[in-house]
Amino acid sequence: MDRKIIWLGLFVGSTIGGFIPSFWGTGMLSFSGLIFSALGGFVGIWFGHRISE
Repeated sequence: MDRKIIWLGLFVGSTIGGFIPSFWGTGMLSFSGLIFSALGGFVGIWFGHRISE
């Protein structure tokens, strides 16, 4: 169950992080979209790990 929560955090975090640059007009496939997607994935993994403890 712990791994599923971490994977869910990765998916949700990277998706939300990828959408953030669209607020200032860039797309998900831009460089900033990739950076924010990676940061969101990292935050999602961290959050999923904290929940699963």
